[in-house]
Amino acid sequence: MTKLSYHTLCIVLSTLYIVPLSFAQNPFLPLWEHVPDAEPYVFEDPDNPGHQRVYIYGSHDVLGDAYCGRDQVVWSAPAEDLTAWRYEGVSFTSVYDRDGNPLNPNGEGDILFAPDVTMRMENGKPVYYLYPNTQAEGRYNMVAKSDRPAGPFTVCNWSADDPKRVEGIMGFDPAVFVDDDGRVYGYWGFDEAYCAELDPATMATLKPGTSIHRAYIPSRHDPGIFRFYEASSMRKIEDKYILIYSRWTAPGEFGMADNNYTLAYAYSDSPLGPFTYGGTLIDGRAPENGHPTAHPRGNTHGSLFCIENKMVNGTSLNRKYFLVYHRQTGSDEYHRQTMAAPLSVHVEPGKGGIVTIAQAEYTSEGFRTHGLDPRQPIPAALACYYTGGAIVTDSAVTNIRNGSVVGYKYLNFDGFKRKAIFHLSLKMTNPSKSNALVRVRLDNPQKGKEIGHSRIEEKVSIPLCLKNVSGKHALFFIFESGDGNPQCDLLHFFIE
Repeated sequence: MTKLSYHTLCIVLSTLYIVPLSFAQNPFLPLWEHVPDAEPYVFEDPDNPGHQRVYIYGSHDVLGDAYCGRDQVVWSAPAEDLTAWRYEGVSFTSVYDRDGNPLNPNGEGDILFAPDVTMRMENGKPVYYLYPNTQAEGRYNMVAKSDRPAGPFTVCNWSADDPKRVEGIMGFDPAVFVDDDGRVYGYWGFDEAYCAELDPATMATLKPGTSIHRAYIPSRHDPGIFRFYEASSMRKIEDKYILIYSRWTAPGEFGMADNNYTLAYAYSDSPLGPFTYGGTLIDGRAPENGHPTAHPRGNTHGSLFCIENKMVNGTSLNRKYFLVYHRQTGSDEYHRQTMAAPLSVHVEPGKGGIVTIAQAEYTSEGFRTHGLDPRQPIPAALACYYTGGAIVTDSAVTNIRNGSVVGYKYLNFDGFKRKAIFHLSLKMTNPSKSNALVRVRLDNPQKGKEIGHSRIEEKVSIPLCLKNVSGKHALFFIFESGDGNPQCDLLHFFIE
């Protein structure tokens, strides 16, 4: 599919998808969209002054057999309604050099990896800077700017000497932070963490009279608990500087093999440290009892944002924090999807104060923190728990066989009568297994209350017993058959 036709389709589909239970759950963008490495920011809506929107910037998994893609897109939602995500279009492509000639002999643009965005006021107006993270030689630290948060962005740091190169100091996974006093800081690194104060005149080069701080937190190759790997992201909460990064876990940590599927945080009283290790923010394996209950391997990248719903005398009375990260889908790592989870954040003010952020849970809820409504058809691909060989794709849970468990956290069972009917849509891959069963349990796949079961067919209707069942519960499907061959794919389900 051409780039033009893909994005034309995106615009059409983004309109069609604004229906109940199409946005806000996990993943919270349409299931066909893959925007990993997401950086969330709250900026004023340029078309609705005085109102804020949450903007999601990330790479774009469209190559199919490798990470990322040759463009970057933006999605946004009103800060007061995180169910109404809107496709903003392509924000950046890196195709032409300073003089308007193709950068590459084949005419294709650079592959763009995990980006970051920052904003600062210039001449009384907001200006937005995108760091798109091309790893092409000479363009590692490309910077582009725009007068709108969704772009389009134009490169602003071309070299005066070479039309295919840019000027700057940052490398892999750049992050940029503008402090309250207007000073600008950059963070980057792969396997080793770097940070520096940037020259605000260029937003890319080292501030004169300063130096690059190398290994400002220890890497995974160093002793200690930090174990930095990649994915630097900086936020400020009250008077503390919060560094979010991808951490490579130690062998045996959490009872599992080492892995880079974890986001962690560290904090400091200064943007350049020293930093104190905080803890884990999310583990994409969704571990329970030392076992992964979701994709067992992968990477992740993300950050947090805050919605302030009510202000009195300049003080927020209702701050809500959310973490945005990504998960893997399919049987590889090249179809990543954007996820969200609420965060509990406590900042102890003053020099030396402790920052405590509780580890987020991997769920199907996303921003729907009251639970998914099972009266609406729920796509099976929202599963946050899948073991026994099951694989989540954009449209189904596939490869279901004897012993597979597929789970959803959480559904809201308020308002159901004692008797209800569960409808499952399945695609049979081994129709001869007439003795195959699916069981439905709440809260725990092994010990939870069984509320119904049925033989497996293309369309399954299961009478449910919902006596004394209300509120939020995890829901699990346990599949049983006489052999280990795949038996079906799960497409969607609902209760009436």
